[in-house]
Amino acid sequence: MWSETQQQILTRLSRQPLCWVQVQATRGSVPREEGAWMAVFANEVMGTIGGGHLEWQAIAQARQLLARWTDQSSVPHDHVQRYALGPSLGQCCGGALELRYIWFEAADASRLRALMPEPSQCVALFGAGHVGHALVRLLRSLPYRVVWVDSRDAVFPEQEQMGVQCEHSDPVQAAVAQLPAQAQVLIMSFSHAEDLEVVAQCLLRQRERGDLPFVGLIGSKTKWASFSSRLRSRGFSDAELAHITCPIGVPGIAGKEPEVIAVAVAAQLLQRRIVA
Repeated sequence: MWSETQQQILTRLSRQPLCWVQVQATRGSVPREEGAWMAVFANEVMGTIGGGHLEWQAIAQARQLLARWTDQSSVPHDHVQRYALGPSLGQCCGGALELRYIWFEAADASRLRALMPEPSQCVALFGAGHVGHALVRLLRSLPYRVVWVDSRDAVFPEQEQMGVQCEHSDPVQAAVAQLPAQAQVLIMSFSHAEDLEVVAQCLLRQRERGDLPFVGLIGSKTKWASFSSRLRSRGFSDAELAHITCPIGVPGIAGKEPEVIAVAVAAQLLQRRIVA
């Protein structure tokens, strides 16, 4: 599933053309990596190639090309421009890069999709409580495919969640078997009993397949001590239990507000993110 921004771009493209600006090559210190992009419409910009004076100039250039292509005074064709960030733009990065400017209209949607691959890394979130809602609002803007699971069918937002796959599963732990390989799992259901069953199923899957690289459980050290005791009685070893992270979230971020917890947990996931 595409991110919220990517789906908004495709929706808007059905109504008006855009100029796609993509970092084609880099040398030295630059704001963004090769492949970074932004979609420039006549009156809106989505995505970013790094901000600052470079982006300001790129947007201006894109709109000049867009106007020229739109009024058919010039046949649309790719345009490549090189920027030296220090001498020409006065930016402290000091490197250089090439930007490619590409015309897209509604008929080109499939070609544009090829430049916006779906996120390959999955986060499976069990629980649609306050923290779950806050976390989904954050994760849907990040480069993740989000699978959101709860045993209660009426707890998901009525409005479609772009970039989020909502799954009703009763019992909730049954969804563990269907998760994609290499999914990172976050467990924060409304019930400690449900949390325990989801953890147990994750441990069984990890024992059988070894394909859940991160399993995080919301809660205190006291909660995890209680869970550990129960899970040992079910035959899980200390080595297996060590695969569970509890509490979750980057250390040092204080506060129990749902939004604060969401930021800490998202930061922990980003620390583990594999950048292609």
